[in-house]
Amino acid sequence: MKRIAESELVLHNDGSVYHLRLHANEIADKIILVGDPGRTELVASFFDEVTVRRENREIFTRTGTYKGKKITVLSTGMGTDNLDIVVNELDALANIDLKTRTINKKLKSLTLVRIGTSGGIQPEIPVGSLLFSSHGIGLDGLLHFYAGSSNVRNLTLEGELENQIGWPSRWPSPYVVEADSDLLAKLSKGHPTGMTMTASGFYGPQGRELRLPLHYPDFNDRTTLFHYNKLKVTNFEMETSALYGLSKMLGHKACTGCVIIANRANKTFIKDYKPKMNELVKLVLDRI
Repeated sequence: MKRIAESELVLHNDGSVYHLRLHANEIADKIILVGDPGRTELVASFFDEVTVRRENREIFTRTGTYKGKKITVLSTGMGTDNLDIVVNELDALANIDLKTRTINKKLKSLTLVRIGTSGGIQPEIPVGSLLFSSHGIGLDGLLHFYAGSSNVRNLTLEGELENQIGWPSRWPSPYVVEADSDLLAKLSKGHPTGMTMTASGFYGPQGRELRLPLHYPDFNDRTTLFHYNKLKVTNFEMETSALYGLSKMLGHKACTGCVIIANRANKTFIKDYKPKMNELVKLVLDRI
């Protein structure tokens, strides 16, 4: 059995994984991921009890029980680079013996649900909607660094995106990965679903122009018009594509649900989205 070197899987002296600072027994098989560290307390406030509290950098973790079942909420911070760390280290906790540094013979599948906020780009999806991501579209190129990613990607959709939007040659090729279908169906019942564009930044990559001009000013408009087999791009955010791609490659189930707090097509914004976020948290906890 191959031993994973210390330089590749970094552990603290107490045996916890480097960034999450957690041990295997401190996470549940069902994990809610939030971007904002402050949102971990919101989710944990619904728990019956909290048994693990851990904070390291922007990663805050609370593990406890909800209606008698063990569950974890963990903050990732913003961006696909953070998701690369979080998903790999969660998988290490679940599927690697950290003492021997070898992969477990029997692998475990985690359920990972991201809860967040997002900006909609389709006029028919108003602010305040709870939207679940059927696909994650990565603009960052992250998944291309991993061998075999084509086995989990939707190559047809990638080609359609490049052709219909007119993908700039200097940009990383988009990658598209679907949510776990069973998990999506369970969580999204009664709410809209759509393809989520995961951008590598909040301003330029999402078409916002302040002092720096955009390389492709028509990108958002072309993205809004994209359609293929009744599929549309419905929203922009910054984490889902990495969550879906890495989870599917590692054998985990993943889905994202977001409160639409802005609609770029209608130029609308919801100032107080906390009631809707509470609604989303409760929905996911009950359905997960």
